[in-house]
Parts: sequence; structure tokens; C-alpha cells
Amino acid sequence: MSASQQTLLCVHAHPDDESIFTAGATMLYAERGYRVVLITCTNGRLGIDQNNHGGNHPDHDPTWTVATRARELSMAAQMVGVARHIQLGYDDSGMAGWPQNKEPDSFVATPVATVAAQILAVIEEEQPEVVLTYDERGFYGHPDHIHAHQATMAAVESSTSVERLYYPVIPQLARQEVRDLAQQGGLSMPAWVTTAKGTPDNLVSTSLPTAPYSERKRAAIAAHASQTDNAEIVALAPLLFENLFGREFYQRGWSRREALNDQTDLFGGI
Repeated sequence: MSASQQTLLCVHAHPDDESIFTAGATMLYAERGYRVVLITCTNGRLGIDQNNHGGNHPDHDPTWTVATRARELSMAAQMVGVARHIQLGYDDSGMAGWPQNKEPDSFVATPVATVAAQILAVIEEEQPEVVLTYDERGFYGHPDHIHAHQATMAAVESSTSVERLYYPVIPQLARQEVRDLAQQGGLSMPAWVTTAKGTPDNLVSTSLPTAPYSERKRAAIAAHASQTDNAEIVALAPLLFENLFGREFYQRGWSRREALNDQTDLFGGI
């Protein structure tokens, strides 16, 4: 099967996740002639608004935030090679314990089966061989990420076209390398990286050659300009950014049959 007949599907929770977690993969495969499809599950309403208020601030403006993040996402998706973008439109649920978790239109309040059916409908239309989404921890525990994982797994297991599903991860060795670089150079690093547990190296199945896309990935993250908490990522020193975000690693989370030759290619052997 030629690359032009193969499809990569990414399922993310919020606008900007497609740039932070999987932009290297999507740019790599788009340039190789694969079709790249993106599902964004929420509208990102609890992101940072025009007054720099987070979603849990009493004066937060969700209307402005939703509209702005939709524009930013449209631009960033094109930058990272997405050919088709589907916005499911659920309300951003916020962090664990936020009162918005319980609102009826929030993503986490929506039954997994309902979301899975929507994702499965896209899978049936697009027939992707490979799907990317978060692991069962949601990478760092965000409730919307975990919900996206659960719904995507249910959809993939009901599909006939998907051959493999992968999670973007930070291997423990790579995490330590980045920490050492930061310490040696006196460089600052995002707090969530400092506290991240990392994935055991023996569980990492694939290391993609995404270094050539490092600065384009930085630009895609910067396109989500309203989310000022990403500014520390965009401002990282080049060496640190290339080591932290210029490399992309994946854990094979599901496979229809024995997966071979995927050490440097998510589609290897398919």
C-alpha cells in the first residue's frame, strides 16, 4: 500500500495539544504523503482569556476564549500538516476537582460510549491504519486527556481499519538527559517536565526522526498565542527545546496483530 493511501488519525482533548504532543509526527507523515486527520474533543473554553485569567478565575471570559482558540487551532492545524480537522465541540472540563467537571456539557460528563461512537464514525470514514492519543494517565493526569484515551480505545477496538494505536511519551532516559542539559546550562524548564515521571524506556516502542521539524513545532505552539502558559515552552533555549520537543517518542498501546519494524516508523511493516 502506498503512503498516499494511508492515514494517520490523532485524537486530542484541547486546542494546542496537537502542536505540543504530536506535531513532529504529523509533519513528518504529511511530508511523506500520508493523510493526517485530527479530532479535537473540546473547545478549550477554560483556557486563558484576553485578561490572562485562567478558566477557574471568577471573571474568566469563556466566549472570547472559545472563539480565539478556534482561530488559533485552525492556523496551527494547517502548520502541522493536518488535512482534515474535526472539532467535537464538548466543553473543556478543566483540571481535576474543578466544578466545571460536573457540568452536563463538559467533556468528562459525557459518556465514554457517546464520544467513542463519534470517533468511530470518523474512523469508518477515513480508514486510518494508525491512531495517536494519550495513555491511560492522560500524559500528566488531565481529566479530559484520560477521557479522550478511554473513548479512543473503545472506538479503535470496535474498528476494522486501525492496525495500531500509539501514545506520545517522554522516556525516563530522555527526561533525565533534558534535566541534565538544563542544569548544566543553567536553563529554565517547564514545571510539568520537572515533575513528570516519564515512561520506562522498555515500554517505548518508537523513536521518530522529527528533529528537522523542531522549529516548525515551536512555531505551531506559538500560534496558540492566547495560551500564555505555553510561552515558557516557546522561549526555551534551542538546545533544550530540540531535546525536549524536537524528539518524539511513542509507546505502542494497542495492535491488531504483532507489530514489526516500528522502531522508527509508526507505519513500519503495515
